[in-house]
Amino acid sequence: MTEHILQPRIIESKDWATILFVLSLILIAITKSTNENRFGDFINLIFSDKYSKVYRDASHLNSGFTLSLFIVQAISFSFFIQLSLSFFGLASKTDYILYVQIFTFVTFFILSKYLIEKIIATAFNIEEFVEQFNLQKVTYRTYIGLLILPFNIILFYQEGISIIIPQTIIAIILIINILTYLMSIKNYQNLIFGKLFYFILYLCTLEIAPYFFMYYLYTKGSA
Repeated sequence: MTEHILQPRIIESKDWATILFVLSLILIAITKSTNENRFGDFINLIFSDKYSKVYRDASHLNSGFTLSLFIVQAISFSFFIQLSLSFFGLASKTDYILYVQIFTFVTFFILSKYLIEKIIATAFNIEEFVEQFNLQKVTYRTYIGLLILPFNIILFYQEGISIIIPQTIIAIILIINILTYLMSIKNYQNLIFGKLFYFILYLCTLEIAPYFFMYYLYTKGSA
């Protein structure tokens, strides 16, 4: 008599990702319809610095435009992190529990870093530079988040994609971040050189140390 052993077939659901992708597109559409001129300037950011000049006031950090696109940015970056981990064989791209953990970490990291920067800027008396620097970082980070959103959709649903694609996207993100720092230093060089010690201390404490610490934890955990 032949013995049949039944193995449970586990089908990983992708519905949660579809919902988040659709939510992101809805938020982008609403933001565009309610801030048409600003959104147009924002989309052309890579070709023109008009957006940076018009919306350079720090009050724009708390606007509905920035907040709605921040949600899209957090969703997009969280997806890209999980997808990158899956390409390197460290996670499953359809694990929604992992995605919630990554999304929570990304959101908490960005917001807590922003609040700590505000406190230290006040203590170092470099509020003007930090506010402008934060606004520029938020602008370009949000822009990157929107740019990689369609790539996230392709990478999530398409199988057999070369690992070179996420590696290239990571390299582009790093290059844009470096250029953002250099542009900020150039634009506010007079203010920076006037308080060079505090700027170096700020840079080491909040712009280098957190990423170095995360890299250390990652390499230690994977060792």
